[in-house]
Amino acid sequence: MKIKNQTSMPSKYWLVILAVICVGLLGIEAVSDGGGPLRFVANYTIVPMQKGISYAGRYLSDISDNFDTLKEVRAENDELKSRVDELTIDNTRLRQEQYELERLRELYQLDENYSDYEKIGAHVIANNGSNWFNDFTIDKGSNDGVKVDCNVLAGSGLVGIVTEVGPDYARVRSIIDDSSNISAMILSTSDICMVRGDLQLASDGKIHFENLPNNDNEIQVGEQVVTSHVSSRFVQGLFIGYISDIQVDSNNLTRSGYITPAVDFSNLQEVLVITTTKQEMVGGDEASGEGE
Repeated sequence: MKIKNQTSMPSKYWLVILAVICVGLLGIEAVSDGGGPLRFVANYTIVPMQKGISYAGRYLSDISDNFDTLKEVRAENDELKSRVDELTIDNTRLRQEQYELERLRELYQLDENYSDYEKIGAHVIANNGSNWFNDFTIDKGSNDGVKVDCNVLAGSGLVGIVTEVGPDYARVRSIIDDSSNISAMILSTSDICMVRGDLQLASDGKIHFENLPNNDNEIQVGEQVVTSHVSSRFVQGLFIGYISDIQVDSNNLTRSGYITPAVDFSNLQEVLVITTTKQEMVGGDEASGEGE
């Protein structure tokens, strides 16, 4: 006896299912404006996936481009930093050359002002370790014609005098040193006075003068002070500075006060040395009653 398969579906049901599917597809076609059922399904499934994949691709591409751009920017930044360093060095060098040129112009003008004297230029190579150039060393010596008692100039006037000489160096004591004393005179009246160094006054940019006769000659602040003709070791007429303060002493016979030096003793780099001493100029010592 043949057993009937209970799981098989009657063919009429298959026809009904196919009919429903067809109607559904027709409905989908109608809703999708004739684009077809596959296009409708694709619009809601495949197309969004494609958009997502495209967006992700663009995002990853942008990240890659950003990394490449970042590398380029870093490379350009390193190059710019290197260039800035080079320009900074060049600018510093130019500024140094400019300052040196200005100092050399001052020395040239000073050389012109004292053109009657033989001079040699020198660089300051050491000082005594203080903030002031009251005792310093230059890079010229006896091989260059420098001798003890040679007068030294810088800025706009007198710096000091050579106290020690070696073959290739010389030591200079400046007019602000405590042991310095110079016979000077007021340029406008030719009155003689004594100018003495004082390191305690150096920070105020001053040196002291004394023993100026209290006579009828009126002397004002701003008067120029130069080395006198009776100085035993300083050439006559070297500019020392300007009177900044003057007063009558208690004895009522003399006047004293302060001078603003013509030289900046906090910054000396180049000097001029007059290679002929006062003794050589006059053929011997002149008695003056003063230390220098």
